[in-house]
Formats: sequence, C-alpha cells, structure tokens
Amino acid sequence: MPGMWWWVGAVAVVGLLSAYLTWTVGRVERLRLRAEAATRALEAHLLRRAAAAAVLAERRYGVELYAAARIALDAEPQEREAAENDLTRQLRAARLDPTDPDCEPVIAASRRLALARQVHTDLVRDARTARGRPLVRLLRMGRRHPWPRYFDIDDPTLVFPADVPA
Repeated sequence: MPGMWWWVGAVAVVGLLSAYLTWTVGRVERLRLRAEAATRALEAHLLRRAAAAAVLAERRYGVELYAAARIALDAEPQEREAAENDLTRQLRAARLDPTDPDCEPVIAASRRLALARQVHTDLVRDARTARGRPLVRLLRMGRRHPWPRYFDIDDPTLVFPADVPA
C-alpha cells in the first residue's frame, strides 16, 4: 500500500501541471486576441480621424492638411506611422478652434484615437510580456502567430490655447 501513495502524488502533480499549462496557453491566446482586437480598433480610429481631417481641410484649411489626411488614409501598413505623425503635426499647426462646429469631429476623433492608442499599447505590452515568459518560450506556445507590434505615433491629443496652463 505505501507505493500507491507515490502514484497518487505523481498523478496529482501531473494533473496540476497540465492544468497550469492549459491555463497559460489560454492566457497567451486571450491576450493575443485582445491585442489584435485593439489593433483593429486603433486602425478604425485612425481612419475616422483622417477622414474627418480631410473633410475639415476641404471646408476650411489648406492643401497641406488635406494632403496629409489623404496620405494617412491611403498609407500602406509599413508607412502608416509616419503618415499619422505627419497628420498629427498638420492638425496641431492648423490651430483648430474647439468652439467651431466644423472642428468638433476632428477633435473628438483625436481624443478617441488617444484613448484607443493607450489601450492598444497596454494590451500589446501585456501580450508581449506573456509571450516572453521562460516557460512560454520554452514550450513555444505562441509560435504560430507573429509577435504583437506597438504602434508608435505622437500623442494625437490636440492642445488648445485654453488648455495650456498660464
């Protein structure tokens, strides 16, 4: 009978280890899916801001803002960060008036974009941290999918003269 307890202990250890590994695989996969969803949401907010900026540029502001908005709308994935940074610089240079009804969609889209970028950055950081753990790398739990990428752009929040402290 004393040898039987070794078997019970071994089965318990194997059960706990398999439960932990299953939980870890699930966590890595969930974080990957959340990071992908955040990427799609960020891209949608980028498109909304660029479209709103293009409409605003057609109504009020010059060709430079319109060109930056069109480039951001038509940019390839590898050129997207540079195009969005240029659009942000153009929007800051335009000195949008927050009380102007034509500027409201661009301002609102920029604020939503700032929030979406923060959420995306947090989820990508969490996914990369989970995939970088030694046990996950050793067992190659995330090998079928590429590593989540950060989207590095200037802070898209627009600052207005009334927002600047005296």
